Amino acid sequence: MEYVNRSIALIKPRQPFFDWLKDTPDWDLDLTLDILRLDCTSLLIPEFEEPEEAVSYIDEMYERLFEMELASWVQESEHWPQKRTLQMFWEWFDVELHSLVIDTVEESRPEQELLH
Repeated sequence: MEYVNRSIALIKPRQPFFDWLKDTPDWDLDLTLDILRLDCTSLLIPEFEEPEEAVSYIDEMYERLFEMELASWVQESEHWPQKRTLQMFWEWFDVELHSLVIDTVEESRPEQELLH
């Protein structure tokens, strides 16, 4: 196992996202917000000294993250909220920050394969 020089940000939908999702065309899933929050988007982000720095990093990319989350459920952008602000992003999503990342996968390296 190896320590990875990164942090993780989990993007977890909140009630406003779930409300939007339920109002989209063709919605017919038996899904709750609690279930939706169980398997969330995980991002590897740079390590930061302070949590506020990680939040600023997320702030800088909120538009792409917002679109990615919307598109993961509804591909047609005409069904997305038209005005997506930074404030709206934080109202629609919780972001959990985790600073310890450990890689448990030991992949074969080419030089190791030559020895076998």
